[in-house]
Amino acid sequence: MARYLISFDDGGMDHIPTAELPEVGKATHAVAQEAVDAGVFVFGAGLERQQASVVSTDGMVTDGPYPETKEVIGGFVVVDVASREEALAWAARFAASCRCAQEVRELLPDPELDAMLRRADRRR
Repeated sequence: MARYLISFDDGGMDHIPTAELPEVGKATHAVAQEAVDAGVFVFGAGLERQQASVVSTDGMVTDGPYPETKEVIGGFVVVDVASREEALAWAARFAASCRCAQEVRELLPDPELDAMLRRADRRR
């Protein structure tokens, strides 16, 4: 299994009339519930539309994103699926429900981090 980030750009849903947003939210939550029921949903969220902060390696905090940034993430879902094709199929479902294009990127596997998370889960 591989994890994929399915995301959309901030502003990707700006074309949707405000009155239709509850319907879009309901449709998107229904797809998320289907992903949960299928056992592939890992995590997802929308991001607040606000200025980000950038923390450098020396701990200095500045306002971001950098001026040359053209697009920032507006929301995302992480799925754990058997193939890229399956991730693309889920992305298509999320794109239809939230009425905006989705970007799909595979997350790098990190067995050490996965082991840390399993140990933390056992302690809960």
